[in-house]
Amino acid sequence: MAEINVVPYIDVMLVLLVIFMITAPLLTQGVKVELPQADAEPLPPDAADPVVVSINAAGEFFIDIGEGKNQPVDADTLVTRVAALLKYRPGTPIMVRGDRNVDYGRVVEAMVLIQAGGAPNVGLITGPPE
Repeated sequence: MAEINVVPYIDVMLVLLVIFMITAPLLTQGVKVELPQADAEPLPPDAADPVVVSINAAGEFFIDIGEGKNQPVDADTLVTRVAALLKYRPGTPIMVRGDRNVDYGRVVEAMVLIQAGGAPNVGLITGPPE
């Protein structure tokens, strides 16, 4: 009569569980942005993953592609990265995620820079209303 010894599998599972519990909080890095709240329609489920340009409360630009996703970029770098992205993946939606406390002119400036990079449309990200 053959028996399967599952004790080694349980040990491996527990080690993996501990590893994932430790690394999961480290993966949720990002730019701290307090989104304005609005009742808006979400993106359709068949849409491509959007590229997000964030603007924090200090007015610094961040883009979630390329090196240094959590490092602020200047205007020229933003235009260059958007242009390179659209050259290789045309039709990629680009969204602006601006902090509710940032000056509106800074958000418009980001949208103008994105359009200078070749994006025909720019969307805005908001949080759901309370």
